[in-house]
This record gives sequence, C-alpha cells and structure tokens, in this order.
Amino acid sequence: MENQSQNISQQAGQVTGQAQEKASNLKDQASNATQSAKESCQEAGQQMQAKAQDAADAVKSTVGAHK
Repeated sequence: MENQSQNISQQAGQVTGQAQEKASNLKDQASNATQSAKESCQEAGQQMQAKAQDAADAVKSTVGAHK
C-alpha cells in the first residue's frame, strides 16, 4: 500500500510538472503572438503615415502648379 501511494504521488507530481510546462509554453506563444501583432500594427501605421504624406505632397504640388 505504501509503495502504491508513493507511485501515485510521483505520477501526480509528473502530471503537475507537465501541466505547468504546457501552461508556460502557451503563455510564451501568446506573448509572441501579442508582440507580433503590435509590430504589425506599428508597421501598418507607418505605411499609412507615409501614404498620407505622399498624398499631401501631391496635393501641394498640384495646387502649386496652378498658381
């Protein structure tokens, strides 16, 4: 009985360790996904800013050409 109890305790410890490792991996994956999303948003914002600047420059040059 003592031996069986120790085996069950060891198995429970192993399962707990595996669950903690999986949880840690999932947390890392979520963190990586969040970082990637932030970078994508920043990149999209910079592209939009550049396009807006180009459009503003085009309007300025068109308006300037008619003077």
